[in-house]
Amino acid sequence: MRRTFGLSSALLLSFSLLAAPAFGGDDKEKNPDAIGDRDVGRGVNFYSLEKEIAIGKQLAQEVERQAKIIDDPIIAEYVNRVGQNLVRNSDAKVPFTIKVIDTEDINAFALPGGFFFVNSGLILKADTEAELAGVMAHEIAHVAARHGTRQATRGTIAQLSTIPLIFLGGWTGYGIRQAASVLIPVGFLTFSREFEAEADMLGLQYMYKTGYDPGAFVDFFEKIESLEKKKPGTISKVFSTHPPTDARIVKAQQNIQTMLKERPEYVVTTSEFNDVKARLMAFHNRRKTDSKDPNRPQLKRAPGSGSSGDGSSSGGDDDRPTLKRRPDSGNNN
Repeated sequence: MRRTFGLSSALLLSFSLLAAPAFGGDDKEKNPDAIGDRDVGRGVNFYSLEKEIAIGKQLAQEVERQAKIIDDPIIAEYVNRVGQNLVRNSDAKVPFTIKVIDTEDINAFALPGGFFFVNSGLILKADTEAELAGVMAHEIAHVAARHGTRQATRGTIAQLSTIPLIFLGGWTGYGIRQAASVLIPVGFLTFSREFEAEADMLGLQYMYKTGYDPGAFVDFFEKIESLEKKKPGTISKVFSTHPPTDARIVKAQQNIQTMLKERPEYVVTTSEFNDVKARLMAFHNRRKTDSKDPNRPQLKRAPGSGSSGDGSSSGGDDDRPTLKRRPDSGNNN
């Protein structure tokens, strides 16, 4: 009798934990002024913060063994600086290590414990620094809310929940176990809709607090969605960790209107972003040229006839950030 009660209790506890919401009605979580003074990573978690960092470090080492990291100091320093500014204006409780991967795939991903990788293709696809910051802020939010280890915890609970089912026997028990296994996540980067919604909400707050135009978050996801419609199948491959949907775009617009007080001006882009993007583009073009047949004839442009090819900017002397101002914020005199 005692044994039966223990199994039933464990089963009920497991499923009740699985059903717990990703984030509840905590007003602090919807208040950007409370950033840093709230625990957005709360929830059932079998992993300590130290263990989470250790797991992330191990996974990051595996990524670096398989991917090509861009070690260009100008590109690496710029992307790291943009990311660290966002981290300082987030709820994250771990230090971040941010690196750029040399690939044209439009993506970015953050591992548990603050190990963050940005694909060069994402930078090339973004039109402004604010668009890049929006995607980075979303990934930083996943780390701040500890979604990776919380998702893994849910998977562990789901596995524990299937243990009493072995006593059912026969094909009925087998079918239930197979159905239950669908709930088990396959990794640290596949998040539930709840976690994605929370990362969208927190990411908007982080980029807003850092000074960026939160509308750029919506702009970029609309751009990705448009690209997917023009070339079906493209984004499902390269942006599968957080697929843009109409519902998420609408929700992000609602969050901007209800949670973020409109400011007189926002940072949209900077000359540094343009310089780094040009440098990356030259880097990618040079790599494509190097990979071609060396025996084919090469064209040489005359000096001043086009891009310098070294990624340097030949623009004016105004290096100030581009600001977006409200229509009614100007002088009325």
